[in-house]
Amino acid sequence: MKKKEAAVPTDGASNALEAFLKGFSIEVMPRTAEKVESFRAILPQETRVYIAHIEGTPIEDMVATAKRLAGEGFAVMPHFPARIIANKATLADWIARYRGEAGVDQALLLAGGVSAPVGDFHASMQLMETGLFGDFKRLHVAGHPEGNRDIDPDGSDRNVMDALRWKQKFSETTDAQMALATQFCFEAGPVIAWANALRDAGIHLPIHIGVAGPAKLQTLIKFAIACGVGPSLKVLQKRAMDVTKLLMPYEPNEFVGALAAYKAANPDFGIERVHFFPLGGIKTNATWITGNGGASGVPAAQE
Repeated sequence: MKKKEAAVPTDGASNALEAFLKGFSIEVMPRTAEKVESFRAILPQETRVYIAHIEGTPIEDMVATAKRLAGEGFAVMPHFPARIIANKATLADWIARYRGEAGVDQALLLAGGVSAPVGDFHASMQLMETGLFGDFKRLHVAGHPEGNRDIDPDGSDRNVMDALRWKQKFSETTDAQMALATQFCFEAGPVIAWANALRDAGIHLPIHIGVAGPAKLQTLIKFAIACGVGPSLKVLQKRAMDVTKLLMPYEPNEFVGALAAYKAANPDFGIERVHFFPLGGIKTNATWITGNGGASGVPAAQE
């Protein structure tokens, strides 16, 4: 039997990790959600569940998944990718379905992964400007700790920062709670520096940091390349060069543990929550959280 990476070893570190994982969120898709018999059996009741909207997924499948999760008592946050929404009428229809059938009042607004917009929208800011999310209680937008070449092809962060300043101002005019939900990363140091740099630049939106759940190393590298994960990819590549670790599943203990320790020492640190991408499977990710999160990882069915 292959050994897994050890959980955080000391009581102090364990307490910090438990506090850091409290109120975490996790991402699903309709097809991955179908494989889970009961979310209450694997996730705490307070878990926010994002529903990723991949191009080509019928809105009916998205709404059905939202309805199911809401029925199990979870806060549901579907993606609204601007570039796959044809026009304002389509957006209004999606919102009406989510609101009417699943009681959704939270949304993640993002540009989306497709290169060419199918219609009128190409950025999350345009979705916000429609005014159609006016009665939503929570709106999240994308954060990019390692930059985004789609937005800043020159490798700078100029356009990303301009967009964040706009979103910061928008957050001051809306009643909705806002936060930045980021892509997954693998190295704590640059993430800490990025979060602190945002604060220094006057961006005070809470950060929900993206974390890749336990998965095979090959799987993570594939997703990291496909999703444009930048500098921290070298952490995985270095691990892949170690034959003793190549076949062992990756677990996010070191990354999350370092962020938890920093948060414990700096309570005002901008990272507020953890958002998991269950690249190795939802149940696998949930099992890791239950095993490492203490009271923050107890499934609803066991509460």
